[in-house]
Amino acid sequence: MSSAKKETTIVAFCCIYCAYAAADLAGSMRLQYPSNIRILRTPCTGRLEVEYFMKAFEDGADGVIVAGCEEGSCHFKEGNLVAKRRVNYAKKLLAEAGLESDRLRMVNVSAASARKLVDYLKEMAATIEKLGPSPLHTVKQLARQESKS
Repeated sequence: MSSAKKETTIVAFCCIYCAYAAADLAGSMRLQYPSNIRILRTPCTGRLEVEYFMKAFEDGADGVIVAGCEEGSCHFKEGNLVAKRRVNYAKKLLAEAGLESDRLRMVNVSAASARKLVDYLKEMAATIEKLGPSPLHTVKQLARQESKS
């Protein structure tokens, strides 16, 4: 194994109407957020299933942040509230699986809240940096080694 420290990866599921627009505005304002965050545009956070969060972890994410519209401002009425329930459920599943529930977070921002979104992304990056790489990486490496032998 390499002694170099692995950079953590964070997947950000962003609502196209608010959070993704805020991320776009952050770029226009030249606000910087950590380079290890991968932003994925979604039609609405309410369309995200628990399986998407879990699959992100399975595929190598160390953290997942779900960024939706502010409560009461969802373009699909209650999509962000549905997402909040799913995120809370997924956090319980993570805890049951032995992972820290802080690796998954839901935030709400408006399209004009670029600074607020960048702050949330930086907070998430700091949390994941403190927690370190996901233990799933070690499990996958061991599984690969066993399959080779």
